[in-house]
Amino acid sequence: MKTLQHYKNKYRYSAILLKQLVITDFKLRYKGSFLGYFWTLLKPLALFAVMYVVFIHFLKFGANEPHFAVALLLGIVLWTYFVEVTMNGMSAIVGKGDLMRKLAFPRYVIVVAGSFSAFINLAINLVVVTILILINGVVLTPRALLMFPIIMELFVFALAVAFLLSALYVKLRDMNYVWELVLQVGFYATPIFYPVSYIVAVSLVAAKVVMLNPMAQIIQDARYALVSDQTITTWKLLGGGWYVMIPVAIVVILIVLSGWYFRKASPSFAERV
Repeated sequence: MKTLQHYKNKYRYSAILLKQLVITDFKLRYKGSFLGYFWTLLKPLALFAVMYVVFIHFLKFGANEPHFAVALLLGIVLWTYFVEVTMNGMSAIVGKGDLMRKLAFPRYVIVVAGSFSAFINLAINLVVVTILILINGVVLTPRALLMFPIIMELFVFALAVAFLLSALYVKLRDMNYVWELVLQVGFYATPIFYPVSYIVAVSLVAAKVVMLNPMAQIIQDARYALVSDQTITTWKLLGGGWYVMIPVAIVVILIVLSGWYFRKASPSFAERV
């Protein structure tokens, strides 16, 4: 029977390499830029500022939603993390071709490293969200503890997509254009800058379909945990039942599928890149 020490020794090299890749990637990302790490904050804040002026100030989106400005920034921050993990993960294997030809190590470490690097940015951005929460007078309750499993689900979902994309991109270099289009459509199909109540007012069926999207479920659950208990979540909209687990089931299926395909394709990565 394999002991805990056996697994510790087996993955020790991978853990050391993962740590070094995360540190190196985070340091090099903004190396030579004037603002450096502040770009981590400026990108989502700039998008938030534009959407706040256009959709909240002028078009009055979310006028009846409590603290919708906070909900908007939270949605942008979570979506930005998903985009960063998947886009960087897609090109991770191809970008580390020279390293793979020189060293023998588990290929999954490269993709995971990019995910942890993006997670650091997410943590920084969530600090900004917390500051906006305090400024807007949002009362934090024990529901805020739900953010831990919500962030974990987001981390796993984004990483699963990144694994699948990274393996596909080795063979199909058009995947970057396809995924950019998917992200663009997904941004507008996910209730980030508009409340779910707007969709419900038009079509309850459409609202239910939208909330089956894992990113919609994650963002709305996060808003419920941090912003307001009046937030429409998948559970509230679908009224319970097994189908409320569909977004989580999608994440689980994607984990299995991406893990299987990545493992199957990884032996040929060094030759193809």
